[in-house]
Amino acid sequence: MSFLSLVVKNPFRNKTRSSLAIVGIAIGIMVIVALGMITGGLENSTQSTLKAGSAEITVSQAGSSEMQSGQTINQSYVNDLLPLSGVKTTAGILRATNTSSGGSSLSSNTSQGGGFGGLSITGIDSDKLSLLGVDSVNGTVFTNDSTGEVIIGKTEAESLNKTIGDTINLFGQNFTIKGTFETGNFMMDNGIVMPLSTLQNLTSNQDKVSSILVKVTDNANVTTVSNTIQDSYPNQLSTSTAADQANRINQGLGFINTASWAISLLAIFIGAVGVINTMIMTVYERTREIGVLKAVGWKDIRILSMILGESIVLTLLAFVAGTLIAVVGVEVLLTLIPSVGNVITPSFSIYIFLRAFAVALVVGIIGGLYPAYRASRLSPTEALRYE
Repeated sequence: MSFLSLVVKNPFRNKTRSSLAIVGIAIGIMVIVALGMITGGLENSTQSTLKAGSAEITVSQAGSSEMQSGQTINQSYVNDLLPLSGVKTTAGILRATNTSSGGSSLSSNTSQGGGFGGLSITGIDSDKLSLLGVDSVNGTVFTNDSTGEVIIGKTEAESLNKTIGDTINLFGQNFTIKGTFETGNFMMDNGIVMPLSTLQNLTSNQDKVSSILVKVTDNANVTTVSNTIQDSYPNQLSTSTAADQANRINQGLGFINTASWAISLLAIFIGAVGVINTMIMTVYERTREIGVLKAVGWKDIRILSMILGESIVLTLLAFVAGTLIAVVGVEVLLTLIPSVGNVITPSFSIYIFLRAFAVALVVGIIGGLYPAYRASRLSPTEALRYE
């Protein structure tokens, strides 16, 4: 047999022990790859969300966030902000979640699609849709004075199997879908947009909006305009810029990446311990064999290379198994849970797989180094007498 054949076949003399070692390492690799795919997908989704839409500033009630359920401000602020320096245009929006019973709560849940908390509905004037990132609509746009027209995000339309001309029941009332849209913002594309006045009536929030979108002039500084708004309405309004949102998202993703690296280090440690144990037992069981090989002329470096190579073969097989399980598992999970699958598209970045491969390789080298060194230092005469 060739040297390479020995390296590939020797680890499987004891199939049970080798299989257990591969499974242990594969679990760590699986977690690294799966977490990397999900984290990368979340990062791509959030980046596309930040890039979607043309409003640079979001204004909400002081002391609350735009997404905080039930918080509203007077619609009069929409026009009050226009004279401020640097403000080009504004749009009030009202956000609600559909209730299948026809209620008017802003935070009611439903089983009708829409992701984690129900079907998201946004109310806005049709001439301000571009501030939401809706630059084009397949079909037609609703009119502001209509009471039974909506447009639906492409992802939600596919989830609910709806198309242009179909009807959908929202708050106990039937609406006609006039068009579909795609913004790249996973939250918007998983929701429905209708006239602001219609949603205000349905939710008993006349003359109220959840937040105000602000588009700044071409030569204006977004931070300066944001500060001007807050200074003009202290303790009344708070602002959030796209940069602020990016920083918050980057901090969250940073924590996830740190956790991913911690898991990688833990996988290296646990995997290395398992490989060391497996390879030491292998060396003990093959002591006489190693003595024979040294007696017929094998050098220490060749013995070391053989044992180290066997260790690396085990970890690379674990890399393949762990990667396949992770890819299949993530795809199955996102398919079985559409509300998650509509939000996150798993990332297949080569960096994720290279990192998992590097972890497997390091585990193989660290785990096999000591057993390989021990085998290379065996005395041929002592090894041949070993029983």
